[in-house]
Amino acid sequence: MHLADALLSPAVGATMWAATAGTISHCSRQVKRDLDDSKVPLMGVLAAFVFAIQMINFSIPATGSSGHLGGGMLLAILLGPYAAFLSIASVLTVQALFFADGGLLALGCNIFNLGVFPCFIAYPLIYQKIVGESSSEKRLFFGALLSCVVALQLGAFGVVLETVASGISDLPFNSFVLLMQPIHLAIGCVEGVVTAAVVLLLWRARPEFIQDSHIENSQNRRSGKKVLVGLLVATLVTAGGLSWFASPKPDGLEWAISRISKNGAVAGSRPEIYSLLSAFHFKSAILPDYHFSPAEDAGSTKDGAETWPAVDAGTTVSGLVGGVMTLGMSTLIGFFLKRRHSAGTA
Repeated sequence: MHLADALLSPAVGATMWAATAGTISHCSRQVKRDLDDSKVPLMGVLAAFVFAIQMINFSIPATGSSGHLGGGMLLAILLGPYAAFLSIASVLTVQALFFADGGLLALGCNIFNLGVFPCFIAYPLIYQKIVGESSSEKRLFFGALLSCVVALQLGAFGVVLETVASGISDLPFNSFVLLMQPIHLAIGCVEGVVTAAVVLLLWRARPEFIQDSHIENSQNRRSGKKVLVGLLVATLVTAGGLSWFASPKPDGLEWAISRISKNGAVAGSRPEIYSLLSAFHFKSAILPDYHFSPAEDAGSTKDGAETWPAVDAGTTVSGLVGGVMTLGMSTLIGFFLKRRHSAGTA
């Protein structure tokens, strides 16, 4: 569901950048004031884990489409909404800058769609209402499942609104929304089940870990080293090997566009800003599309036939490098904010 620059007008892109920047500023103040120091390493590890799982597209049966997990709800459940938003922003920034996954003009939209809806709407209004004060397996499962579905439906609808409001594509609102919502309903169900499974796994192993995620400044948190190590191992395995098994089918957004536009193309004017952003993007993307070369297609043979799994060293390196970058960025943000808070209260 990563928007490309070609779908957005500069006005809509700039507006969403402003909204996202304001949210980042608000979350930074909250994290600086409230985040438990023990959660700072978890911010980095979880961001790296989300980066890795976003690399794996799974097929949606009978549609010819695929989807990937967003990770926003998982982050919100384990970190709280403010740290979660900063972490998902780190993931999407690394993807856009260094892997050309999502446009630079569209980065504000992508952070908003994948961050605001799960962290500040689905998490407090769905997940927390269902789970309540006394967690149970059923409450955790249905809370995670339903909140993921709602968050992704809102995110998909946000993509439709932002694209149509831009007015530079040939995508009519009615047709676009009637394709985007059902396909992302299926994707949201898969994300909900996976998110619930991860949450339940952690809850069974360390119930206080999930319970304390609702409480800021908890002084009684036990060491989460085993959780951190487990998540790091899962990140390495996912980014380094499981990423080969990503579906080569178009994701939900690409699939919807191809069903509406002629030849799957998006019509529209191209102001000079697009060329400038494209040139910068070309220089900043060290591993475009998660390969060593932008022309490389690890999912096809020489005659154009698709191969699966797409065993590719470029994908492995991209996953590992991106995971390290995201871990470093999110961790540094947490440490920087907490250090400034400590200095300000000293």
